[in-house]
Amino acid sequence: MVTMEVYKKYFATNYEESRAAFRSHLEKIKELWPDAQLTTEKIGQEKDNTIDMIYSEARTTNDQVLFFTSGEHGIEGYTGAAVIHLFTDEYLSKLNPETTGICLIHALNPWGMRHFRRVTENNVDLNRNYFLDRSSVPVDVNKHYENEAALFLPAGKITSLKAEKKKLHAQLVKALAAEGYSGITEAKGMGQFQFEKGVYYGGAFEEDSAIFLKKVQKKLLQTFQRIIHMDWHTALGPSNEITMVMSEIDSREAEEMKDKYGLKNIQKFSPHDVKGDSTNYFHEIKNQDFPERYLFSALFEFGTFGTDKKAELREFMTIILENHLYWDGAENEDDIENILNEFRAMFYPVDKKWLQDVVKQARLGIEGVLRGEELL
Repeated sequence: MVTMEVYKKYFATNYEESRAAFRSHLEKIKELWPDAQLTTEKIGQEKDNTIDMIYSEARTTNDQVLFFTSGEHGIEGYTGAAVIHLFTDEYLSKLNPETTGICLIHALNPWGMRHFRRVTENNVDLNRNYFLDRSSVPVDVNKHYENEAALFLPAGKITSLKAEKKKLHAQLVKALAAEGYSGITEAKGMGQFQFEKGVYYGGAFEEDSAIFLKKVQKKLLQTFQRIIHMDWHTALGPSNEITMVMSEIDSREAEEMKDKYGLKNIQKFSPHDVKGDSTNYFHEIKNQDFPERYLFSALFEFGTFGTDKKAELREFMTIILENHLYWDGAENEDDIENILNEFRAMFYPVDKKWLQDVVKQARLGIEGVLRGEELL
């Protein structure tokens, strides 16, 4: 049973606290990997926003590396950092440092994490910003989004949250009639590259964070024979459960992977439907330049609202309203608080049961992958 002490230990209340905890892991890691180093990369325009990384090659032969990333979607980094902390406490000593390297990254999107937003300071969904050839994806690739842009874009100060929700609901009903359920789902999932103030914006240029991660991915592929990558996220999937999300570039069937990794929730996504995903890019660069390497790369999501249609509508409204509030503001303080609380509930709930379940589910995910990939 997860105790309250453990719950308090792992989950930070702000960016600086989370980063300090991450940096403190270096001492423990150096006991097994004496050459381990902590590096910091300043990101963005604000003072003291950094991506922090602890890295070491294996002590004898670079057979494989365990690679954790967190905070690609800002606010989700608090849970990712908690999982990294749990890993260093419970699993670090079970690895073989003679043949296994280590690479842990805190806050790929430090601005978003600091401000409890999902996007970067440029309003970019960082996980729609990684391309081998950006010119191969037209700016207007997301036609369903373009057709229903009024639904997704902020439009003036929020004067009444109740009225705004009613308006959004009416717009959604109209959009569903025009584009169909699959069309609206595609509009959300693909990412869009036309509307810089809209939700799901993939950006016009590479974000500094994406440039940083691409360099790390290439370095790991150059250095190690096998790369085992776990990218930590929140919101998607059944409530209070872990879901593994894989690119279809990994050709294995979901049922096969359920047996291998001992996880019941596994999803595959198509690069055709999701543009600019970092794990997909990882596979693409591996296949293009390092075909002899072995790569396991997946997102791991801790579900919040659930998976039924009601939950999907709630997620949709939450994302759009938070973005609208950021750009245009709201007249009523209670409305501001309600919008931000709902956004927090979607990506970093204060609910103790959820936080406790994250620890339990993270153990399932970590152990499943480490055993399946024979690192334990």
